[in-house]
Amino acid sequence: MAKDTVVEQSQADRIAAGAGFIAALDQSGGSTPKALKQYGVEEDAYSTEEEMFGLIHDMRCRIMTSPAFTSEKVIGAILFERTMRGEVNGMPVPTYLWEERGVVPFLKIDKGMEDVKDGAQILKPIDGLTELLATAREFGIFGTKERSVIHEANATGIAAVVAQQFELGKEVIAAGLVPIVEPEVLIDSPTKAEAETILKAEIEKQLDLLDETQNVVLKLTIPTEAGLYDSLADHPRVLRVVALSGGYTTDDACEKLSKNAKMIASFSRALAEGLSAQQSDDEFNAALGANVDKIYGASL
Repeated sequence: MAKDTVVEQSQADRIAAGAGFIAALDQSGGSTPKALKQYGVEEDAYSTEEEMFGLIHDMRCRIMTSPAFTSEKVIGAILFERTMRGEVNGMPVPTYLWEERGVVPFLKIDKGMEDVKDGAQILKPIDGLTELLATAREFGIFGTKERSVIHEANATGIAAVVAQQFELGKEVIAAGLVPIVEPEVLIDSPTKAEAETILKAEIEKQLDLLDETQNVVLKLTIPTEAGLYDSLADHPRVLRVVALSGGYTTDDACEKLSKNAKMIASFSRALAEGLSAQQSDDEFNAALGANVDKIYGASL
């Protein structure tokens, strides 16, 4: 499903103004065992990486095909590269999401982070980026996601993270995709509020350097000060500001998000909380539906 301009505009409108949230289904190699454990699949259930990825793909397919997972409440989904290349119900995953579910597909493109320097972790180089972005377009992907981490209120480290995120974002835009810029501030950072104030100023600086053809989505930790990022959501270069759950429980994340009127959710662990491989389909759909309803409610 290579992109066409009508589909792209329709998807952009959905992300910019649709009611609902973006589901993060992009656990990668390092976080997959943890995600499977949460889902009730212990490490002795698989012996190879291939088997592990097969099991997580089955879990994601179960989520994507659930009656609870529809465009009425889910406007987008972020995929791991293997998921993009996989199939669900005999269709390529991005095609299924958009054509069958009305859910806009994104792709996680980062390959992990460097060690902490100046209180932050920038992205590792992304080998084969040009080819990956071209492949993503061919698969009908709308945008990308790339995550860096901020540990403390260190102006040098935060500026480095934001500058790199926007530099990469411009490459993504040049390839015809929309970047989700994700500089995560750790929820347990002792200087979280101060870091967020610095982060906001750095993001504003970079947004003001974009031209009118360059739009981004921002994915940020729910701020300590409610409404801190409202002015970012109003910036003409920002399609949407979405929130990561960052390790909060579903209830905590939703409660904090509901105080930020101009942010919607993009949750991963909180979306899958309480789901289990051992559940019947009815039990699974009910548990997922309860999470979807909570996250949707907090995103309105």
